[in-house]
Amino acid sequence: MERRVILAIALMIMVALAPSLIWPPKPSDRRTVGQSDSTSTRPKVTEPTPAPAAPSDRPTVRPSDTVAAQTIWVTSPIYRVGFSTRGARLVSAELLQYQSFAAGDSSEPVQLVPPGRAFLSHKLVTPSGDTVSLDDWDFRSTAPATVVYAGQGPKLLRLEAERGGSRVTLEYQFVPDEYRFNMRGQVAGLGGGGAVLLIGLADGLRSAEKDTLDDYRNYAVVAKASKAERTDFSKLDPGEREVLDGPFEWVGVKSKYFFTAALALEEGQPKFGGAIVVGGPRTGKAASRAAVTLTMSVPPTGGFQYQVYAGPLEYRQLAKVGYGLDDANPYGWIFRPIIQPVSVFVVNILLWMHERLNLAYGWVLILFGIIVRVLLWPLNQKAMESGIRMQAVAPLIKETQDRYKTDPERLQREMLRIYKEHKVNPFGGCLPMLLPMPVLLALFFVFANTIEFRGVPFLWLPDLSRPDPYYIIPIIMGLSMFALSKVGQIGVPPNPQTKMLLYFMPIFLTVLFLNFASGLNLYYAAQNIFSIPQQYLIAKRRLREAPVAAARVPART
Repeated sequence: MERRVILAIALMIMVALAPSLIWPPKPSDRRTVGQSDSTSTRPKVTEPTPAPAAPSDRPTVRPSDTVAAQTIWVTSPIYRVGFSTRGARLVSAELLQYQSFAAGDSSEPVQLVPPGRAFLSHKLVTPSGDTVSLDDWDFRSTAPATVVYAGQGPKLLRLEAERGGSRVTLEYQFVPDEYRFNMRGQVAGLGGGGAVLLIGLADGLRSAEKDTLDDYRNYAVVAKASKAERTDFSKLDPGEREVLDGPFEWVGVKSKYFFTAALALEEGQPKFGGAIVVGGPRTGKAASRAAVTLTMSVPPTGGFQYQVYAGPLEYRQLAKVGYGLDDANPYGWIFRPIIQPVSVFVVNILLWMHERLNLAYGWVLILFGIIVRVLLWPLNQKAMESGIRMQAVAPLIKETQDRYKTDPERLQREMLRIYKEHKVNPFGGCLPMLLPMPVLLALFFVFANTIEFRGVPFLWLPDLSRPDPYYIIPIIMGLSMFALSKVGQIGVPPNPQTKMLLYFMPIFLTVLFLNFASGLNLYYAAQNIFSIPQQYLIAKRRLREAPVAAARVPART
């Protein structure tokens, strides 16, 4: 019995401590809010200067020293993006259904492009070895105005530029209800075929979270060849250069909740040959920037194409694209082969309950915790019966251990015989305790990475993805765990180790869970509270049946 309890506790501690030992617990950030200003227009603005700005500021634009660059705005119900006529670069990408919680944003929508920078800049390396940057080319737009509304079917934005007998045409096709768009380019007069296109993905995303340091810890480059590969910004020293060998189907830059990527998904089209990542400055131990450049070969015809995703790290949006893009949001780290499928399964259940039952996410978590315990009820019954039989044969086991303590092999044979004759499974009581653990661990990653819980309030909790600022839920969780353990000791013979664990484990887990997401604590507390009546019924049955079971065990002669 002692070994069984110690083994169960050791496994629980291992599972509970694993995430915090691998990486420190991180406060989660907030979620989405609706935005209705999808059809508003923007005035003509000039291009952002390349001067660096504070990461928390909104991007600013200033007139060029020569010809002022215009910004062509493309709007839809879910996004608003801006392309500068200087270099045809993407200088703004706002997600209208997601609110920014960064300091100074005042409930504005999430802006993905860092201040003073541009996303999707292009350079061409000609066969002769010359590098032609399009950043200072002046493009003309075929749009009749500086605002294009993409709310009623696909819209095409065409930008053209000429210089020294060379001509570049870039076409962007938008769909109103998707966070990705197609990009087609045509190059002529730049030294013939065989050029290499360099695509700049800026140097990271603009943080839209209240805790920017926590957001920076999640900054990474993710690329898909045969499988998704991740390179954290924090692994690169400032100025350190790392070359990622392709070919890649897609390469992107992620923050905690958002993602921008270039996708080479068309059949028969060149993939990205590789990616070059250069480490940027750090904020504390976290890197806030890393320049990412992709390479793509340009055929002799001078045409090239790829797609761009700029939106939330939302599983269903990414899964709809296919090509493993949903792997950009990792669940589980080194436990990923186990945790990833459990996390995806749990997320889909929680979203289904929220949408179909029209319940707030807080009530969804409580209901989900109850359902998990109901499903485990048969296993709890079997564990109880196994515990009663184990309690009944405990004197016989103790006698056998004393008799053969100097003969380990004989002791093992006798113990196995006793277990078999009396149908005792020494690990039967551990399974119900361990089965909820994958779900609990999966929920740890779900709340750390799932955008649906970002900023979701419940009762006094301001955000289910962040710790409880008043520590009420962790304390309730600890007290419920103590009550559950206390009721579970009814009818169990006194044991000093068990008594010590009765007080140690609730205190230990309460301290451990203080900085975990309040939604995770809510789920665990609901499970514990609902389990107390079950545990009481099991304890009462143990009191009734243990003496009967003990009487059936024949004395050892």
